[in-house]
Amino acid sequence: MSRRHSAEKREVLPDPKFGNIVITKFMNSVMYAGKKSVAEGIVYGALGMIETKTKQNPLTVFEQALDNVMPTIEVRSRRVGGATYQVPVEVRTTRRQALGIRWLITAARGRKPRRISRP
Repeated sequence: MSRRHSAEKREVLPDPKFGNIVITKFMNSVMYAGKKSVAEGIVYGALGMIETKTKQNPLTVFEQALDNVMPTIEVRSRRVGGATYQVPVEVRTTRRQALGIRWLITAARGRKPRRISRP
C-alpha cells in the first residue's frame, strides 16, 4: 500500500430508473462476473416486490433498511507499548455505506433459497 497518496474515488452514475447513486452501488455489489443486466433485474425485481407488498415508495424502504444495517462505530486495533487494545472509532460515511451494502447482500445470499413462482 502506497504511503504517498490514496487512490481517488471513482464516481458512479446514478441508476437509470430511480436516479439514485446508492442503488447503483448496491447493484454493482450484487453483480457477479460483470452481469450487470442480471443484477439490475434482481434489484429492480426486489424493489417492485417491496412496492407491491408494502404499498410504499421502494426507495424509502430501501434507504431505511440500509440505515438500520449501517454501523456507527467499529473497533480498531491500537498498539500501545507492548499491548494491543481494541479502541472504538467512529466509522466514515463511505465505509458505513459500503459495510451496510455488503452485510445486506451477505445476509440475503445466506438465506435458505426459495422457489419463485412466476405467473
